Amino acid sequence: MAELLISLRGVSKTYPNGTVALEGLDLDVRAGEVLTLLGPSGCGKSTVLRLIAGLEDPSIGTLVRGFKPDQTSIGFVFQDPTLMPWANVFENVYLPLRLRGASRKEAEPAVRKALSLTGLGSFSKAYPRELSGGMRMRASIARALVLRPLLLLMDEPFAALDEITRFRLNGDLLALQSELNTTVVFVTHSVFESVFLSRRIIVMTARPGRASAEILIEAPLPRDKDFRTSPAFTHYSAKASRALEEATVFAAF
Repeated sequence: MAELLISLRGVSKTYPNGTVALEGLDLDVRAGEVLTLLGPSGCGKSTVLRLIAGLEDPSIGTLVRGFKPDQTSIGFVFQDPTLMPWANVFENVYLPLRLRGASRKEAEPAVRKALSLTGLGSFSKAYPRELSGGMRMRASIARALVLRPLLLLMDEPFAALDEITRFRLNGDLLALQSELNTTVVFVTHSVFESVFLSRRIIVMTARPGRASAEILIEAPLPRDKDFRTSPAFTHYSAKASRALEEATVFAAF
């Protein structure tokens, strides 16, 4: 078994306005895996990421990390690329290193490497307004990877993109994860995206979020476009769809 990075036991999260986002959640994250949290909007998936990142604390239960959360151990990619519009791509990706006190000269090799990994090597001087939606998301991912984080948290990063771009970035993400061996926790409400990306899928109920099913995707990596039309993909997509439907029905009662 791979090293255990994160362990949540009996975790509940209630916000000051009374909203119960999570209730009795058990979850493990292991080193080197791509773990997807699959569930309907509002089921607490993003709350799980914030708890893992140390941005919030559980109301009830325990969360144990096998590492110290800091600026270098965790990268976070949001649905909105949140790039600085007045800065070019290089400066946007350089930002985390600049905040740590690295000079531009010191940071340049790491920034160039992150841009190369995300296919933006020739766009370092471009500004966000000059990039497509997919390229802006690549820049956001490069910024998260520039510190080579142990854990990459991704909160529906491709949800706003067209399907062709989304498929391409799904494949690029798996290639990056394989090269860097970064652990990824990926949030989505897309069954097909979860099956393509994951080693494991955790299906969550509607609010309050609980883990209702765990699906192990026993398909070899790396995966490419042919996997999307394979019998295995059809099988796991059907299995995940049924589990998601059952989770929704369970939550209704």
